[in-house]
Amino acid sequence: MTDGFPAPVAVADAPLAATVARVAELAGKMGRDLGQVFDLRRLSEASGVPADVVKTLLDGRPAGEPDLQARFLQRLDLLRRTRVKPNGRRYTQQEIADGAAMSRQQAGALINGDRRPTMEHCDAIQRFFGVHAGFLTAHDADALTDALQRTEQQLLQDFAGRARETVPGVPAATASAGDPLARLLQNHGVRGIAWRAAQLPSDKHRDKVTEWLDMLLESVKPNES
Repeated sequence: MTDGFPAPVAVADAPLAATVARVAELAGKMGRDLGQVFDLRRLSEASGVPADVVKTLLDGRPAGEPDLQARFLQRLDLLRRTRVKPNGRRYTQQEIADGAAMSRQQAGALINGDRRPTMEHCDAIQRFFGVHAGFLTAHDADALTDALQRTEQQLLQDFAGRARETVPGVPAATASAGDPLARLLQNHGVRGIAWRAAQLPSDKHRDKVTEWLDMLLESVKPNES
């Protein structure tokens, strides 16, 4: 077997626990079913982590960590099962090879576990299947955290959409003119806010952004009669 990545290192799961807590709190505020938000199959397909491992990690228990080769093969197999052609068939080795700009022999060796992947291999395969960078290589806890952060961004977008709904009988321009949330969204957009928050150096800083947004949302929420 040819060399590829170095051996994996241990990964702390504190960021995962913090993300789970934020998503659960946000989903609760929106009245979402937590069973759907934390659906094991959906999270498995989004992260590449096996459903039983997703459950173990969400329960806060250690799940072990496969080495890089096992992780790559596991997630590549998941991609081949879940990202299929329009006719429902799996992509062949030749189609993957052509799409990833490698030889059929290279693709076959990677798929069969006879060759360790390089970063270039992974990047090419990820682009072919249309998944984000790191899908094939991230540690399980990191991959699940990333998937949940995308869930969080979608929930934030939905939450902001609710907050932007105009009061019945009041023109939209009038309702948004003095609305700080509307101005914030107009200036930066939900994706922009989420992206900026993701660049912050720690969960402590990101939590401050979440706290500030919660305060803003509370300040502009219509009074209940």
